[in-house]
Amino acid sequence: MKVIDSTQCDAWYQALLDRASEFTGVFYVGVKTTGVFCISVCRARKPKRENVDFYDDFKSALDAGFRPCKVCRPTENACTAPEYIEQAMKLVRESPKTRITDADLRQQAIGPERVRRWFLQHHGMTFQAFQRMQRVNVALQELKGGRTATDVAFDSGYESLSGFGYTCKKLTGYAPSEHQQVILIHRFTTPIGPMFVCATERGICLLEFVDRRMLETEFSDLQRLFKARIMAGENSHTRQMEKEMGEYFSGSRQQFDITLDTPGSEFQRAVWQGLQDVPFGETSHYQALATRIDRPAAVRAVAGANGANRVAIVIPCHRIIGKDGSMTGYGGGLARKAWLIAHENKHR
Repeated sequence: MKVIDSTQCDAWYQALLDRASEFTGVFYVGVKTTGVFCISVCRARKPKRENVDFYDDFKSALDAGFRPCKVCRPTENACTAPEYIEQAMKLVRESPKTRITDADLRQQAIGPERVRRWFLQHHGMTFQAFQRMQRVNVALQELKGGRTATDVAFDSGYESLSGFGYTCKKLTGYAPSEHQQVILIHRFTTPIGPMFVCATERGICLLEFVDRRMLETEFSDLQRLFKARIMAGENSHTRQMEKEMGEYFSGSRQQFDITLDTPGSEFQRAVWQGLQDVPFGETSHYQALATRIDRPAAVRAVAGANGANRVAIVIPCHRIIGKDGSMTGYGGGLARKAWLIAHENKHR
């Protein structure tokens, strides 16, 4: 949203002049003379006060027609984890089965309160809750690999098998001895904003920008369709997706190799396959897509299936525009849609 409160804007302008790091991601400044938008720490020459507009989210700056600054790269760096979070995550990665306590963080000169606030803001949970999900995810993988629940429980830092069982059932809905289907969710950053990727053990089931309006509904639908709960974690599919998306945004990848696990009706799956058949760097429209799947009279149904797509970019609904060449709706926002089309035109 554009911020018009003059007192607030004056304070933010001073933060821009000071390159105040504590305001990173708090506001975005659109520079009317250059057409770019920046974050507070930008090293570029500072614009005059009368030449800037302020926004409280980068999507609003994009929608207003500003493009990301190439110096401060706001859509990436405003959402990238700060150094103290990277330090905390390094502790988790180095000891995935060990509970990192507040005391452990303080020993590394990391403030637990700052870590807790960041995780609540960006993951909707505390750092300790995030760790619990990570530990349970590792434990589930080991159980599937043939280890006993007792061995996995004590090796994962639980003092009793019952404690492990309680935590496992609370997070997944199943006891460790039962077959468990979980949906893992991982957050990563792209040049046009952070994204969530969700995966089952079979493949990717969701890839969306974190500010998509219908995201909570999509999460609920996935949990209902898979009869599984969403929990923080990674697997081979989420890691491959993040890698392939990095290659796509760098311009070195036009086709995706990732395996998908996308529940839907036979008609929806036909539409989604038709979307994937639209070549990189080209656009189409609903009528052409309906004809492509041999349903020329089902244009409205095709539009509905297009809107039900949960895997952005890989199933490229951004390549569907109006028959007259106009930009039609897009869950990630029209500014992102235009950016993606321009990006593919540049690299085809």
